[in-house]
Amino acid sequence: MENNKVKEFPEFNFAEGEMLLINKPYSWTSFDVVGKIRNSFKPLKLKVGHAGTLDPLASGLLIICTGKFTKKIDEFQAQEKEYTGTMILGAGTPSYDMETEVDETYDISDINEDMIKANTLQFIGDIEQFPPAHSAIKVGGERLYMKARRGEFVELRSRSVSIREFEITRIELPEIDFRVVCSKGTYIRSLVHDFGRAMGNLAYLSALRRTKSGDYHVHNAFEVMELVNHIRQLKEQGTLK
Repeated sequence: MENNKVKEFPEFNFAEGEMLLINKPYSWTSFDVVGKIRNSFKPLKLKVGHAGTLDPLASGLLIICTGKFTKKIDEFQAQEKEYTGTMILGAGTPSYDMETEVDETYDISDINEDMIKANTLQFIGDIEQFPPAHSAIKVGGERLYMKARRGEFVELRSRSVSIREFEITRIELPEIDFRVVCSKGTYIRSLVHDFGRAMGNLAYLSALRRTKSGDYHVHNAFEVMELVNHIRQLKEQGTLK
């Protein structure tokens, strides 16, 4: 039976400050979400920002702060994150995901389930990882992915991150589903790439979803357009604040 229940929204005070849980759609940038919500407030000018970038090819929980709550962005950004995703074993791409085409392949006929699950253990705890060349990190004032797309070489620096849980949830080679609980700043694309290398093979990320940030879960998130439409309705009613 179809559920026609109308979505219930709390009484927002966006200017005073709100922390909004948004389910970022696939192919949207985090800035796309921020821009869509910010524009919905016009002509009211409000500060709007997000607490932790999600790649365009990833979906899931994006925390948006408005008004005075933008001062809390660093606090929300520092929280532990949970992701679910799928990697493809036996192939690699320059971006470590599906943004670029496969440029290397490896044989995986000798890899079994026990090997795959055992391989996760070396990534639990504090580890060093290099960010992907195709990432939003700025070098010399420019995003790395812009340099990478032009074929420019940039020497990357490793960073320390922490992986608390790395669970394999499905194996149907070449696909492997997983769940990861990790610290701020962890690149799941790099984790997948390093996972493949640790098996003497290759792997790239084919799907990613952020399910949690701290105690906040994507199950409780608003869809972007349902929130935008609600904001527009508040404007029409003259009750937007």
